[in-house]
Amino acid sequence: MTKVSVIGAGAVGATTADVIACRELADEVVLLDVKEGFAEGKALDIYQTSSLLGIKTRISGTTNDYSKTAGSDVVVITSGIPRKPGMTREELIGTNANIVKTVAENVLKHSPDAIIIVVSNPMDTMTYLALKATGLPKNRIIGMGGILDSARFKCYLGLALNTPTVDVHATVIGGHGDTTMIPLTRLATFNGVPVSATLGSDKLKEISDATMVGGATLTKLLGTSAWYAPGAAAALLVESIVRDQKRIMPCCVSLEGEYGQKDICLGVPVSIGKNGWETIIDYKLSSDEQAAFAKSAEAVRTMNNVLKEINVL
Repeated sequence: MTKVSVIGAGAVGATTADVIACRELADEVVLLDVKEGFAEGKALDIYQTSSLLGIKTRISGTTNDYSKTAGSDVVVITSGIPRKPGMTREELIGTNANIVKTVAENVLKHSPDAIIIVVSNPMDTMTYLALKATGLPKNRIIGMGGILDSARFKCYLGLALNTPTVDVHATVIGGHGDTTMIPLTRLATFNGVPVSATLGSDKLKEISDATMVGGATLTKLLGTSAWYAPGAAAALLVESIVRDQKRIMPCCVSLEGEYGQKDICLGVPVSIGKNGWETIIDYKLSSDEQAAFAKSAEAVRTMNNVLKEINVL
């Protein structure tokens, strides 16, 4: 029996649960939210699609009762307020830090062996907080952001190349922020061919810039944060864990000297399996890419320092 709990039944959390159920990645999915009846309603709505879609996964909801999440193999934390138009991820720190810390502590009371996936923003700082606050082995705390950023990168490349995005391979590393992420255009390929063979430097710069503000673009259009792609990205990470796929994904993990950084959680390519993240992959960055990574780390470290200033750590 595989059990996955999703904390936060908002648009991202509900979408994560829905994709997990539709892909039958777990025998049981539990949605939890602090709003009375909200998770129960979302879960019931999703479960009512089971006969229509042939889904065997059982899904339920609960209002702030963490005992219902007991025995979870994976817990996805989406709790927190979403970004509003004009709001940066950094501005979310004060509110979301206390939420994420409380959630992580409550989760582990009932699922001490769970692997925790952090989706809440600012994601790099919330992942660092979850690691420090729980004291868990580093491989069991994973931030999702790089998977989402890479999906957006592939989307823009696919549109420019007029090809399905599944034929595009591209990675975004660094922080999950509008100014901290690093789309690796040098390594992006289309069916094994470098995209630079088809797209000029100006177009690649345009795509890179669009990727970096991908979240803000959607927030401006929707009036709130996106949810379909973030939810699918979180579910993809869950899949690689529960099915022990060993997929290479860009995730926010604890660095202890890798890529020249220590005491920070930042997006790098890692293999994902049943034990959480297992190995950090060295992409052999160019000098410019390494400099950009160092700059990204500096910005994220500045955000992490806010945790101490507000006495959360």
